[in-house]
Amino acid sequence: MDTECLRLFVLAAEKNNISAAGKVLGLAPSIASARLAKLERALGADLLHRSTRKVSLSQEGAEFLPYAKEILAQEEAARAALGYGKPDATGTLRFTAPSTFAQLYIVPLLPEFLERYPGIRLDLRLSDAKYDLIEGSFDLALRNAPIEDTSLKGRKLADDTRILCASPDYLAKAGVPETPTDLDHHQLIGFGIRNSKRLLGPDNAEGVFDTRGSNTRLMMNNGLSQKLATVAGAGISANSLWSVHQELKSGLLARVLPGYIVDDPTVLWLLYPKSNVLTAKVRVFIDFLLEKIAGSPAWLD
Repeated sequence: MDTECLRLFVLAAEKNNISAAGKVLGLAPSIASARLAKLERALGADLLHRSTRKVSLSQEGAEFLPYAKEILAQEEAARAALGYGKPDATGTLRFTAPSTFAQLYIVPLLPEFLERYPGIRLDLRLSDAKYDLIEGSFDLALRNAPIEDTSLKGRKLADDTRILCASPDYLAKAGVPETPTDLDHHQLIGFGIRNSKRLLGPDNAEGVFDTRGSNTRLMMNNGLSQKLATVAGAGISANSLWSVHQELKSGLLARVLPGYIVDDPTVLWLLYPKSNVLTAKVRVFIDFLLEKIAGSPAWLD
């Protein structure tokens, strides 16, 4: 498959303009159109919808785009391995991460990263909703969950310890739980879906944080909102230590059952598609986050 045609297709998809894409590669508009038509004939599919002013991806084109980018990345890596060209960290890096973690620990680091690597542009999608890496054409994702998708590879960024906490005002009114069974008489705040999580305590003691009962009157799907509701006194919630450690230090929150942690296999992972070549832009961003966060996580101070 002609990689120059693939490069032209990727540029046309990004710019929504065949002539503009051809100009970047030094091609006349008629030649650029002919090469894209040749690629479509070879694939047996229309990759682009054309109009008099612009083009847009067809469904087949949207599905093919991440594979075209992968082929180009593999070519770049192969040429670099043979000593051709410079594996400079350049280009647009598409990265998705949970919004709460990113706002606390990644966004403040971005000016330093951009200054260190002036050839990189960052396209960030920050949300507690999980984007599909391949369908969304993401280069990298941060996930605080077990890796279940076998098409992904990852680097561990940090452990993700979960604890129970509540506001001092709530505990003053409702009482301080002494054992896990005391949670049955408290208002619980659930995250995501109603479920039951095992609690692990000292001397092999166990308990349950169960949000399936009638005492769970508040369910949320956003980590920051859950923390704010807990600070406001809505009840007891299970939170990542990285999310609440500042509130614990300031006294806005207090640990509930401090001898117990939530038994959860969650780890903070930096994930990328297994089939993708680890390009320079992705590698330096991973290394930067590991350098700044993994060595001494701020929430363990």
